[in-house]
Amino acid sequence: MSHYTPSELILQRYARVLVNFALNSGAGLKPKEVVRLTVAESAKPLYVALRNQVLISGGHVLTNYLPDDVTRQYYQLASDKQLQFFPAKYFRGIVDQTDHSIFIISETNQRELAGIDPAKIMAHRVAFQPLRLWQNAKENRGQFTWTGALYGTEGMAREVGLTLQEYWGQIIKACFLDSTDPVASWRQSAAQNAKLRQKLNRMEIERLHIVGQDVNLWVKLGLDRQWLGGGGRNIPSFEVFISPDWRGTQGHISFNQPLYQQGNIVTGIKLEFKDGRVVKSSARKNYAYLKSMLAVTNADKIGEFSLTDKRLSRIDKFMGETLYDENMSGPFGNTHIALGSAFQESYPGLVMKVSKKRWLQLGFNDSVIHTDIISTTDRTVTAHLADGKQKVIYASGKFTI
Repeated sequence: MSHYTPSELILQRYARVLVNFALNSGAGLKPKEVVRLTVAESAKPLYVALRNQVLISGGHVLTNYLPDDVTRQYYQLASDKQLQFFPAKYFRGIVDQTDHSIFIISETNQRELAGIDPAKIMAHRVAFQPLRLWQNAKENRGQFTWTGALYGTEGMAREVGLTLQEYWGQIIKACFLDSTDPVASWRQSAAQNAKLRQKLNRMEIERLHIVGQDVNLWVKLGLDRQWLGGGGRNIPSFEVFISPDWRGTQGHISFNQPLYQQGNIVTGIKLEFKDGRVVKSSARKNYAYLKSMLAVTNADKIGEFSLTDKRLSRIDKFMGETLYDENMSGPFGNTHIALGSAFQESYPGLVMKVSKKRWLQLGFNDSVIHTDIISTTDRTVTAHLADGKQKVIYASGKFTI
C-alpha cells in the first residue's frame, strides 16, 4: 500500500480553486454566503481545507460529513418504503438555506454496491427527484451554484492500476494545483473554453453527424440551444457540451470506457437510437445495471452531447471516475453522451420563464437519471448548418473551428 497524502499547500490551493473560482460560476464565494460541504471521512484533509477557505473568504459552512463503507448495508436492510422515503421538510430547509454546494467524490471501495439489486438503487434515486428539482429551480433563478471535485484514495487508485501518488498526480495536473496561482490558471482555461463555445454558438448548427469505426450517430441540436462549459460546475472541466433535442437522435454508438456507477462497473456498452430513444442496448459486463437504468422514466433519451479537445485537457490516464474520464485527453480526445436529464442552462434565454410545456416542445429531456458514458476512440463530427452547408468541427481529438 502506498502511503501518500497531498501536502498542505496542495490542499490549500485545491480549496481556493473550489471556493474562490468554481462557486458563483467562476466568480468565487462572496462574504456571508452559505456553502454546504458534502465530504466523506476518507477526504477529511480536504474537508478541513475547504471549511477553512470558506471561513477565510467570509462565508458560512453547512457540513454534510459522511462515513465510509456503510451504504451497502443500507440497501440490504431498507424496505421498499424506506428506500422511497424522502425527508421533504429537511431538504426544503437545506435548499432554502444554501447558496452553494461543494461535493467531494471520495470512495474507499468503488465496488461496494456490487451485487445489490439495481432496481433498489434506482428507486432511491427516483425518490430524491424533488431535491434535484428544487436545486435546479434555485439555480435557474441565479441563486445557487454547485461544484464537484475528486479526492483520491488508495482504493480508487488501485482500481485503475495506479499508485496513490500517481493518482494524485493526475488530480494535481488536472486542477492546476502545480501552479502558484491555480485560480488564475482556471480563469485562463475558462477563457479558452469560452472562445470555442462562442464559435460554435455562432454557427447555427441544426444537426451533428458523428462517424467513426464504432459510431454512426445523428444528433439534432434543436431550437433555442447554446453550448456550455468551463463555468465552474465540476473541477476539472475542459469539455464543451450541449443538451440537444432528444427526438432527433438516430443511429448507433459504442463506448470503449467502463461506466462506474453506484459500485457497479459496466463495460462494452453499445446503444442504438431510433426516433430519439434507445431501442437496442448491450454490454459485455453488468448489463443488468444498464438495463435497469434505461428502464427509469426518460433515461432512454439523450440529455447531453459533449466533446473535449485533447489540447486543453491535462488528464492523460483513465481514473475510473466520470468526473475525470469525461474530460480525459489522449490521442483522440473525448466524446461522451449523457442518458437522461438535459441541462436547462443550454437554453439561451431566461430559464425561469420557460414553462414545462415549452420545455417539452423544445425537446429538453427530463429524468432523475443523468449518466455520462464515454469513448476515446477516433471519430469525426460534422456540423450540418441551417444554410445547408456542412463543416467538420471535430477530428482526431481536436476542434477544427
